Formats: sequence, C-alpha cells, structure tokens
Amino acid sequence: MSQTNELKQIAKLFFKLGSIAFGGPAAHIAMMEDEVVKKRKWMTQEHFLDLVGATNLIPGPNSTEMTMHCGHERAGWKGLFVAGFCFIFPAVGITSVFAWLYQAYGQLPKVEPFIYGIKPAVIAIIVLAAFRLGKKAVKNYKLAILGIITLVACLFGVNEIIALFGCGLLGLGIYFFKKNTGNLKSFIPLILFQIADPSKIGVFKIFLTFLKVGAILYGSGYVLFAFLDTELVANGWLKRQVLIDAIAIGQITPGPVLSTATFIGWQMNGITGALAATLGIFLPSFLFVLILNPLIPKMRKSNIIGAFLDAVNIAAVALIIAVCMEMAQDTLTDWRTIVIAIASLVVVFVFKKLNSAFIVLGGAIIGYLLTFI
Repeated sequence: MSQTNELKQIAKLFFKLGSIAFGGPAAHIAMMEDEVVKKRKWMTQEHFLDLVGATNLIPGPNSTEMTMHCGHERAGWKGLFVAGFCFIFPAVGITSVFAWLYQAYGQLPKVEPFIYGIKPAVIAIIVLAAFRLGKKAVKNYKLAILGIITLVACLFGVNEIIALFGCGLLGLGIYFFKKNTGNLKSFIPLILFQIADPSKIGVFKIFLTFLKVGAILYGSGYVLFAFLDTELVANGWLKRQVLIDAIAIGQITPGPVLSTATFIGWQMNGITGALAATLGIFLPSFLFVLILNPLIPKMRKSNIIGAFLDAVNIAAVALIIAVCMEMAQDTLTDWRTIVIAIASLVVVFVFKKLNSAFIVLGGAIIGYLLTFI
C-alpha cells in the first residue's frame, strides 16, 4: 500500500475517533485499541501496551499522544502529524463553535440530554479494553501483585504519575533483586518556560502560556484546570466563571479535553487567541512523541528498561481500571444509567467486532429517550 493511501486511512480513522471519543483518555485509548490492534492489526497488543506505558511517563494528553504513536507506527513522522491533527480537529472545531456562541450570547447551549447516556456506554468500552490489555500485561504473578498495589494506591488518591513511576521502580527492584547486578541510569527532561510582564496578554503571550502548560502538564484534565487557574485567573487575564464554563465544554465535547484551550483562547483574544492557545498546548506533545517513538523498541530490548516498562504497563492498566471505577461511581447514579451501562457491557462482550461508534451513539440515543421517563 502506498504511503498516500496509508495517510488517508490514518486521517479517516482518527478523524472518526476524534468525533466520537467521549469519556476521557481511558475511553479514547480503549477505542484506539479496538480499532488499531483488534480490527486493523497495525501493531501487536504488547507494543500497544508499551506505547501506553511510555506515553503515561511524558507530559501532555495521553490519548492524543497515543494517536500520534499509532500514526507514526503506520506511516512514520507524516503519519504522526496526520493522526494527531485529525484527532484534535473535531474537538477544536466543535469547541470553536461553542466559544463563538458563548462570546455572542454569554451562555452555553443546553446539551445535557444528548450526553446523558454516553458516559455509561463508554464505561463498557473501557472495561473491555482493560480486560484485553490486562491479559497481555499480566505476564506473571509479580506483575499482577504490582497492578493490584497500583490500583489500590490510585483508589486511595495517590497521584497517578507517582503511582506509575513507583510501580516502575518496584518492577526494577524486583529485577535487580533477581539478577543482583547492574545500575539504572535515567534522565527526566524538564522543560520550563518563564513568561514575563503578567499585566498584559497578547496572542504571542497566549501561545507561550499554553506552550508552557502543554510542556509540563501531567495528569487528568482537572490538573489542567488547576494550571490554568494559576496562570490565567490569578493574573487577572480570565474570569473564574469563564474557566468553569470551559470545564463544562471539556466534558460535553468529544476528543481531547485540552481542546478547552481553544475555548479559553477565544474568550481572551478572539479567533487568533484560540489558534494561539490550541497550537501552544498541543505542540509539545507532537515533539515529545516524535522523539520518544523511535526509542521504545530499543528500550524494550534492554532487560533493565524492559522490566521497568513491564511494571509501568501493568500500572497503566491499573490506572485505566481506577478511572473506570471512579467514572462509574460518578455516572451510575440512577436506574437509567445503570441499565445503559449493563446493556452496553453485554453488547461489547458479545459483539466484540462492533464499532465503538455504535456503542457511543446507542448510549446517547437511549439516554436521551430515557430522560423523558
């Protein structure tokens, strides 16, 4: 197959995923695993797991970076940029419409009835992915124990990055205990940007602000909003109510939650501010993945780093399960959402080849109809 056709395949797939990927990074990765590994067989499940684990160790939006990894695996650096752009574009486009409406009318459209049933359906997609990835990640009983420890730690509120690195270091400890030899040498790149003159905000400063956030952001979308509160609200560049409304936009739109940067940038400086914020927050991810992706196969060949990756991979599965449990606690609040979740679970495990888009669409339609009962 020519590279042009491969790039078209990548563009079509990730534009579709960017248009239907509700539910946060865990759900996005679940959909990717289904499309890229199970249906298209672009890579093995083991390699997909390595990419998930490695992506969790670098700053930026995990699921967006995973699209870039998948694109790179299929068509090199061109595939990386096509996959990332096509996954981000639908969310940015939808968010731009909301941003314009918000600026023009001062309020958000009422869309809650249409997304009522999506999250319960998405939980089922995450459960299936965790089941598949878990079967590959649990290579022995030691890794199973590490996964359980990580899951419990996450449920007790331990920061996910600490949990990941902690599990990785425990895996290294087990390896060295068995081998009783060798030393680990590692480095963690830290990129920090300092922005002067907080009294005035222009397009370039919007770009630098979001570039800084994108370069050092670890964790969930809620960590993003804590960063933005410190960077924007504290400096008087943005009202806290606008930031709260931006959080709502992040929850009701598909694709990466970082597309809320588009909404915020628009409120700060119109369409040019939206473009600057969007470019700034996503640019570091493209660069990080471009550097990291070719290194992962080499890392896997090292017994020492391989032991670390094995532990990080099982920790990543534990994180997915923890997110799923927290989402279930927040989402399954009445009989309607419970019915949608159970029905979705039955469908995904019985009809394993069914496209995730139909699960999301079915959940939305059933949820909308049940709100009238």
